[in-house]
Amino acid sequence: MFADRINRALRRLPAWPVYLLALAHVIWLIWLGATGGLGIEPIEALEHALGLTGLKLMIAALAVTPLRRFAGINLLRFRRALGLTTFFYVTVHLLVWLVLDIGDPAAIWADIVKRPYITVGMAGFVLLVPLAITSNDWSVRRLGPGWRRLQRLSYPAALLGASHYVMLSKGFQLQPMAYLAAVLALLALRLPWKRWRREIPTA
Repeated sequence: MFADRINRALRRLPAWPVYLLALAHVIWLIWLGATGGLGIEPIEALEHALGLTGLKLMIAALAVTPLRRFAGINLLRFRRALGLTTFFYVTVHLLVWLVLDIGDPAAIWADIVKRPYITVGMAGFVLLVPLAITSNDWSVRRLGPGWRRLQRLSYPAALLGASHYVMLSKGFQLQPMAYLAAVLALLALRLPWKRWRREIPTA
């Protein structure tokens, strides 16, 4: 089967290059920003690139379970790397905003409170923090079944991240809406449709 061939190939691939590629990409983006390679608004372009890549990785992590369930493609061994690199990109995205864009500690809280899209983005980041902290074997063993329940914070975090992108875009733009639609579709695929069908009484 096609999925089996893909799974056999994936088993030969280590997960660590995901971290290396993420680090190299962030360093490359910062280098471009510092040397004029990101246009006339390098800080804004850097923020956008980091945030968008973080959202793409978050969607990729969300897609792991549906891909396995519906297509038989097993990417579980890469899910932790996808989740941690998502947190890495979102953290650097936040740091660029805090340090290079705002730069004034007194103005940071005012911006968070006054601008709803920043409030939504910060809420998504806060939800990612416990996920990143517990993404290790010790936490999995220590938390037991609670670890799986904790991981469900990734669902509202993804929804808030995609909503943050839609809200900061000016006017109706197709790309942010497409990312939000992708998140909603991936979350919908996790619903227990089969169980619901069994519970619906037949005439």
